[in-house]
Amino acid sequence: MTNLPKILLLALSVSASDPALAQQKFENLDRIDSLVAMTVGANMGEPGGPMAPVDRRLRLAACPTTPSVDGPLFGAAIVKCDALGWRIRVPLVAGGAAAASGPVARYAPAMRAMPKDAVVRKGDPVQLMAGNAAFSVSRMMLADEDGAVGETIRVREDRKSPPILAQVVEMGIVRVPGFNNF
Repeated sequence: MTNLPKILLLALSVSASDPALAQQKFENLDRIDSLVAMTVGANMGEPGGPMAPVDRRLRLAACPTTPSVDGPLFGAAIVKCDALGWRIRVPLVAGGAAAASGPVARYAPAMRAMPKDAVVRKGDPVQLMAGNAAFSVSRMMLADEDGAVGETIRVREDRKSPPILAQVVEMGIVRVPGFNNF
């Protein structure tokens, strides 16, 4: 009979620790929502703020550090965990001053500062961007070859379409050459 209280105490401590273990397995999506809102300077639904909360069905591995938020970049904030390698895009509401201007001029210095490691691999889906400081258009493509930031690679819409040359800007994003201010 003396073991019964110990067993109950052990069972209660295990059941109480389960929610904590579950939170350690997956990233806290409320934290991501807050980080995005703080970074872009607007709350959810406001001009320049997130359109909606991060999809609650996402099961991202818990980042050991605070995830970084870049943006706004082409109508979205980019949330990434460099330690684990995951990255998500959070769409932003149009009309915010920060979203309208975007950090377009940052691409050129960033390309020179990054090491020449391949950030795009053959077969990866990439976003092909074209435009300048006033406008931009994009289309999803497939990379035909590996490429580091600043290199020109071939991309295509599907396996049967002709290739297009594009310059690697960052992981998952390439641009059409010839748009100097982009």
